[in-house]
Amino acid sequence: MGGAVVDEGPMGIKAPDGGWGWAVLLGCFVITGFSYAFPKAVSVFFKELMREFGIGYSDTAWISSILLAMLYGTGPLCSVCVNRFGCRPVMLVGGLLASLGMVAAAFCGSIIQLYLTTGVITGLGLALNFQPSLIMLNRYFSQRRPLANGLAAAGSPVFLCALSPLGQLLQDHYGWRGGFLILGGLLLHCCVCAALMRPLEVLSPGPGSQASSLAPRRRLLDLSVFRDRGFIVYALAASIMVLGLFVPPVFLVSYAKDLGVPDTKAAFLLTVLGFIDIFARPTAGFVAGLPRVRPYSVYLFSFSMFFNGFTDLTGSTASDYGGLVVFSIFFGISYGMVGALQFEVLMAIVGTHKFSSAIGLVLLLEAVAVLIGPPSGGKLLDATRVYQYVFVLAGVEVLASSLVLLLGNFFCLGKRPKMPESVVVAQEHPKPPEDVQVDSREVEHFLKAEPEPNGEVAHTPETSV
Repeated sequence: MGGAVVDEGPMGIKAPDGGWGWAVLLGCFVITGFSYAFPKAVSVFFKELMREFGIGYSDTAWISSILLAMLYGTGPLCSVCVNRFGCRPVMLVGGLLASLGMVAAAFCGSIIQLYLTTGVITGLGLALNFQPSLIMLNRYFSQRRPLANGLAAAGSPVFLCALSPLGQLLQDHYGWRGGFLILGGLLLHCCVCAALMRPLEVLSPGPGSQASSLAPRRRLLDLSVFRDRGFIVYALAASIMVLGLFVPPVFLVSYAKDLGVPDTKAAFLLTVLGFIDIFARPTAGFVAGLPRVRPYSVYLFSFSMFFNGFTDLTGSTASDYGGLVVFSIFFGISYGMVGALQFEVLMAIVGTHKFSSAIGLVLLLEAVAVLIGPPSGGKLLDATRVYQYVFVLAGVEVLASSLVLLLGNFFCLGKRPKMPESVVVAQEHPKPPEDVQVDSREVEHFLKAEPEPNGEVAHTPETSV
């Protein structure tokens, strides 16, 4: 497939690292909040839906599952749309679809219709907003990109803390239909965020310049990322991680109730986790952006996954409410670190111009794991009736992902023939303007494995321990 890109952020254009980028960051913060918090926030309406349609909890839970499946599984479709039409138009259409789905859901007469409206249409709309917003953030920030990613990722816990009580308030005053209508109106803010995603402007070439004719044509879905060993290692590790990453928050409240904790105190555990998560994400982004840390951000990401998995294992030993509070605090820290670093590391591995395709393919792989992880935990719980086993399974899966990333980077990518750094820069950014500096070269070429004409592989010192 081929086609021109409307706002692809051409090579040689320096990221502003500020200016209008802060407005883009604000829009990305809101979009991330809606995308990750909305599937959880609609769960407050489930009891009312069960009562009206005479269905069980598992039937209503499919609404959130379909939302998440659309958010992750439509990644390649979003990549194709962004590479063909640009980020801003795709996000505007996504905002309209997300709002339309919730408004139409308010008039549904069956649970199947809710699957199609709230699940498919709203889920697709959120997906068309989430992925392009990250792409624009990547184009506007370079030196400050880890901090920007951390601040944008903080939108998820902030919106979760806000949307869940808001949904309960709307249901109490207007019922679930009125609540869906108002939430549909709120989702129109995605269109406002889309308007903030202004493409980077390129200076017009002078007379006689052939810059436009020499500009590389990019595919709508660049599958060449699968030739990058760094991307393969990352995608495999991320897919394994997602199998267990979301399991503990799903079963934490039920685990507490099984230990005899009152309902209100059990629900407060998620509040503690979310509050810690709010501060953990920007803090992790700030640390990852430090000059001495950033070249090794992949190792920090591997450590955050190891920390999360180890926390799950220790949480399985909790025997009272105090132990679960301590688990929630440390899980919030590790979960925030993972959330802040996962897309920053992917940006560092594949670079700016392949990120739109890479993130779509990674999200598709993670979609399969998202649909397997929590249900497998539920099956294990049904078979054993022991919550500790669920936490142990989740911890082992996340620990395995950290080892895959660490060992894959060290053994598969770390021992390469060294080449001059000037050759690597020249290949990644051919003939940039003289007044443009390449920012954060250690990260932009981290884990890069571009083949050379003589069969050797480009290497930078940061790819090895």
